[in-house]
Amino acid sequence: MEVDDTSKEESVNTSASGEPTSKYPNMALAQSIHQLTMMVGPEPQLMEGSGIDSVALTKKVRTQVGEDFENPSLYQYLQSTLGWTDDCDLTEMKEKHVLTVKSLEQKVEDAKENAGDMEVLDARFEIARFAAKSLSKDEALNAYDKVLALPKLSSGKKMDALMESARVSSFYGDLKKSLESIEKAQKLADDGGDWDRRNRLKVYSALNKLLTRDVKTTASLLIDCVATFSCTELCSYQDFIVYTILSNILYLPRTEIKEKIIDGPEILSIAADIPVVHKLVQSLYDCDYKTYLHAMVEVHPILMSDRFLQPHAGYLMRELHVLGYKQFLDSYKSVTMESMAASFGISVQYLDLQLSRFIAAGRLTAKIDKFGGVVETNRPDLKNAQYKEMIQKGDLLLNRIQKLGRVVDL
Repeated sequence: MEVDDTSKEESVNTSASGEPTSKYPNMALAQSIHQLTMMVGPEPQLMEGSGIDSVALTKKVRTQVGEDFENPSLYQYLQSTLGWTDDCDLTEMKEKHVLTVKSLEQKVEDAKENAGDMEVLDARFEIARFAAKSLSKDEALNAYDKVLALPKLSSGKKMDALMESARVSSFYGDLKKSLESIEKAQKLADDGGDWDRRNRLKVYSALNKLLTRDVKTTASLLIDCVATFSCTELCSYQDFIVYTILSNILYLPRTEIKEKIIDGPEILSIAADIPVVHKLVQSLYDCDYKTYLHAMVEVHPILMSDRFLQPHAGYLMRELHVLGYKQFLDSYKSVTMESMAASFGISVQYLDLQLSRFIAAGRLTAKIDKFGGVVETNRPDLKNAQYKEMIQKGDLLLNRIQKLGRVVDL
């Protein structure tokens, strides 16, 4: 059985540096599967009114998995998870893949005997990319391990294999293996590597950090890549901008939000495609708190429908609430509950519940005068805070010096 070379060309894209990058596994498909998963079960977390047509999406996913990618193991998993009942012939598909892998392995042997190291590497990558498209997670990861085990492998090709392997792990929700691959790739990038690979690796690292809820690091990595984004194999540019805005809104100062987010030319170019997220950051900057809370309600389905954001939807919504309340209270020494509730378009009772919870958790430096119906802000003294921090660091340093002194004496 001969392998059509056109399949090899179809399995890769060309990166900004001109190097081939695998199109598989298809991360847009992973998003679609996530959305379907959120819409099934006794208590679906994503409702039909969220703007997603579950019937059309199911048909699209079935076609992609069963016909375009011909992935029997993934199709079987979706049958059990989503309750699909159909007569798709997976046995024939599996038998076909066995022959394909056998033929591709023969290409590797032929390259070893009749060609050089580059041809062997290309043949190994071809097997790995076919496995990422049409075989199981374990088979794909094993195929990439064989690529990485090749002798005389350049650091650039190692980074390619590690990033593609990380994407396979991410597609199947294996965060631990994905993090391991990215950490190995990062070590190679620290020792060198071309600009495009290091730039794409930043996005891989950022989305893995997002999954571990290290939102601050995520924000820093993503904002650095806005003008140079080329990692389309991992997520679309639109999704990338959504991640950038939702992470950076929590940490950037107002002046930088204006400069880098609201007036950023790259973000402005697609603002019309993400109106809800853009309205969220614009209303916060304009201190239009009623619109801000309405935008938060509209953002929630976006969080739930995204596989990177959904695990942290509750956390992000809570942080956005704190951000809005803190910005409002920073403008006042004291303000009536009634006035603040009117500004946010909510009831006094709901505001009282929210503020008391955040104040008790130490998230807001304020206190509520229940009798007078007033919120009083307690701005921390910056000099006192710096003094206390200096004392704490000084004590820590002295303890370390004493420990070191005892070691030296021994």
